[in-house]
Amino acid sequence: MGISAIIFDCDGVMFDSRRANVDFYNHILSHFGLPPLADDDVAFVHMHTAEESVNHIFRDSPYRAQAQEYRLTKLDHTPFIREMVMEPGLTELLEFLKPRFGLAVATNRSNTIGKVLEFHGLTGYFDIVVSSLDVKNPKPHPEPILKIFDFFGIESHQCLYVGDSEVDWEVCQASGVTLVAYRNRGLKAPYCVDKLLDVLTILPLFS
Repeated sequence: MGISAIIFDCDGVMFDSRRANVDFYNHILSHFGLPPLADDDVAFVHMHTAEESVNHIFRDSPYRAQAQEYRLTKLDHTPFIREMVMEPGLTELLEFLKPRFGLAVATNRSNTIGKVLEFHGLTGYFDIVVSSLDVKNPKPHPEPILKIFDFFGIESHQCLYVGDSEVDWEVCQASGVTLVAYRNRGLKAPYCVDKLLDVLTILPLFS
């Protein structure tokens, strides 16, 4: 059997969100009078859940619990969602794929992913969106991917995953799904593309 479904990571694949993420976490740090993110922390927050990221960047601070509460109950995410830049070719790729494949998002975003998709007009393309709030164990644990397999009634060999980070590589290893690395040739992926529309050149290899 060929490919039946394609899973997309959000940050770094569907969107260039590094600037938005940096501004988001720097805003929280500034709210508590702390200095901005260090370079190592920027890499961490790009790949991990918001809860994990706040715990990490506030690891030496007495404000960890207050920062989590501020993030969840008082912070307006809209300005940071506006800063996210959709990757070139995404809409065109989804337009082609939608009638032919099941489409899913597996992201370590939490309560913001719905707003991100809605704001950027992408909600209708995806059959299932799995955030860190929808599973007990977020990526790189395989639970988000297995949840998508169950939704579509497919097995790992019937699916492709488009990701850009080490966490994406790890979740593909754990779930058995084939990784298409997006703009990261340092990942040990069998396929790598520098443009999203190039995903279409890989699909015939599985027919």
